[in-house]
Amino acid sequence: MRLATWNVNSIRARVARTVDFAVRENIDVLAMQEIKCKPEQFPYAEFEAAGYTVEAHGLSQWNGVAIASREPLEDVELAFPGMPGFAKGHEGPDAPLEARAMGATIGGVRVWSLYVPNGRSLGDPHYVYKLHWLAALERYARDTLETSPDLALALTGDFNIAPTDADNGDPAVIEGVTTHVSPPERAAFQSLLDAGLADAVRPLVPTGYTYWDYKQLRFPRNEGMRIDFVLGSHAFANAVVGAGIHRNERKGDAPSDHVPVVVDLDLTGPDDDDRPMIF
Repeated sequence: MRLATWNVNSIRARVARTVDFAVRENIDVLAMQEIKCKPEQFPYAEFEAAGYTVEAHGLSQWNGVAIASREPLEDVELAFPGMPGFAKGHEGPDAPLEARAMGATIGGVRVWSLYVPNGRSLGDPHYVYKLHWLAALERYARDTLETSPDLALALTGDFNIAPTDADNGDPAVIEGVTTHVSPPERAAFQSLLDAGLADAVRPLVPTGYTYWDYKQLRFPRNEGMRIDFVLGSHAFANAVVGAGIHRNERKGDAPSDHVPVVVDLDLTGPDDDDRPMIF
């Protein structure tokens, strides 16, 4: 299986690029974030013509997630258990859920397409929401893997966190001043790893950014951030035989500000083969 995650930053504006990438790179499963449309507005026809089935989840022109797959998508969920909601001026457990998570089982792999809240600023209620959202995601991952330790689970998407200083090359993003690099956010990311997940890409691609702001010539200057990840359980991560960050997708006409992150899986090989071990 070849699985990719990509914050496409409006699928209707970039459907040709997205489908072309999926076909050219022989992607079996593509998790998308920031589709920025409702399900009835999603450009299904272009994906279906290329041999993909799509499930989409969006509530407005903001946020939104989707999964395109060459194999059937089973047990589709539009939120993980305990996922909190958010609305400006609305606090409490009954806040409306945003379109930020979609899970599906594909070829025995439980895949989640996740668009973690941005946080906006360190003093904003959206930052508190972001931390609560990540804490709920950690509880879901921990509970799931305690119940099913052999499950091939993948949490993929835009995490809006640069976990290490080496993952941040944007001079406008400063620890203690801006989001994405604050200690609580980085601790929340680490808690996902402590819950039994591993960064399935970093052992094979130790450096490289996945996002560059459109402003201030960030991409030509390579002032980017590594904020898009594939986090996998033991069963998933130990099946990874290849990985890549497709930097060239940031080039050309009207690119997304993010690029795809891809992993190749061998889910059928013996346990004692020569595959790179993540754990």
